[in-house]
Amino acid sequence: MAKVKSKWVCQNCGYETVSYLGRCPDCGNFSTFTEEISTQKIEIKTNSPSNAIAGSLVSSDLGYSKIDEIKLDETIRIKTKIEELDRVLGGGFVEGSLVLLAGDPGIGKSTLVLQAAKNIGDFGKKILYICAEESPSQVKLRAQRLCANSENLYVTAQNCLEEISNQIEDLKPDFLVVDSIQSVFSAQITSSSGTVSQIRECTNILMRLAKLKNLTTIVIGHVTKEGNIAGPKVLEHMVDCVINFEGDKFRTYRMLRSIKNRFGPTSEVGVFSMNDDGLSEIKNPSEMFLSEKGGENCPGCTVIATIEGTRCLLLEVQALVGNTPYPSPRRVARGVEYNRLLQILAVLEKRVGLNLSKQDVYINVIGGVDIIEPAADLGIAMAVLACVRDVCCKNDLVIIGEIGLSGEVRPVDNLEKRLKEAQKLGFKEAIIPKISSGTVLKQIQNLKIKTIQVSKVMDAITKAMV
Repeated sequence: MAKVKSKWVCQNCGYETVSYLGRCPDCGNFSTFTEEISTQKIEIKTNSPSNAIAGSLVSSDLGYSKIDEIKLDETIRIKTKIEELDRVLGGGFVEGSLVLLAGDPGIGKSTLVLQAAKNIGDFGKKILYICAEESPSQVKLRAQRLCANSENLYVTAQNCLEEISNQIEDLKPDFLVVDSIQSVFSAQITSSSGTVSQIRECTNILMRLAKLKNLTTIVIGHVTKEGNIAGPKVLEHMVDCVINFEGDKFRTYRMLRSIKNRFGPTSEVGVFSMNDDGLSEIKNPSEMFLSEKGGENCPGCTVIATIEGTRCLLLEVQALVGNTPYPSPRRVARGVEYNRLLQILAVLEKRVGLNLSKQDVYINVIGGVDIIEPAADLGIAMAVLACVRDVCCKNDLVIIGEIGLSGEVRPVDNLEKRLKEAQKLGFKEAIIPKISSGTVLKQIQNLKIKTIQVSKVMDAITKAMV
């Protein structure tokens, strides 16, 4: 017999309480509590795979040892032959790792995983594809469209985690795909699939399977309307790697971004283009993002150099400034952090004397890329100034620099990499922060691109305008 009781669980952060609350005291979100039935068993007598896994972990040798005596096996990576995906993973999938792939609906998560599974199968690896949301025939149709058929790819439509464990014991695959983790449930938990308890327990069991059997596992996760990964935050802590698949639904390109990676660099990005026959790699993203830029520049347009992971991207920033009929002017930022834009505008008003109190300001980064680092500050400021004065910046000019609150232009990292990328794409000049380090000066002095060093925002105004 079992004692049955209910609890209320926040579906955003996993906070538990005995009664319903309108607002979660942990994450602060409203209307996120769902009632779940928790069964507390007095005696467990079962031979289920989940309990067998837990028992094997408990009964294993948990003794301590000196760190010098621990033997390390050579880390073996599984290449996917998709260079952009391998770049984000740090060189390929690590054997026995658990990877979480998240993204908006229809962005191409299943397409990317199926293409990678086909390439891995060509190396002789055995792949088990768990399609918890589709039928095997639907997966077959997608595989035919992508030309991703492989004799080593096995497909099963299964939602029960215990049955999935039995299939893993029977097939003994080298690679496991779970599409998606929100649709899988464990019979040991009475709540419905997709709840915090189910996601947490199922991911925990899959993690144990991956470590015990050296089974490389990739789970596909949903995202909420705010863009966060659905489920408890502990889900991201349990896995070895978290990858976000981002993109604009109205454009063909997609961006794969690494948020967490225990075996490689974080914040690494890979760029793809969605076509009828699947995802294709983009070797030179900067050239793609600047391909739509006209031959002649227009007021309010600048080119900046930003670093994403280990890759430098050249992006076009557009600004539009106009009079507003309303008492409070609008500030709209697309691709730029909103608070960062307000700080740049405040510096322009105080240090440059630009009055924007009665004007709307719109900032847009072409290509749908989100700029996080502050090295784009000077380029954004020059775009706003050029639009206000109705003048054009130089067409072959790239602008690099962070703006401080006193109006100074501060140095940035990886300056040589940014200038090399700009030179490769045909830019002749670059406005950069004033260099005080002799090492950095030696690194860039052999480049053919002309560098203009500035220490204040006022110094960059006359140098950037035509």
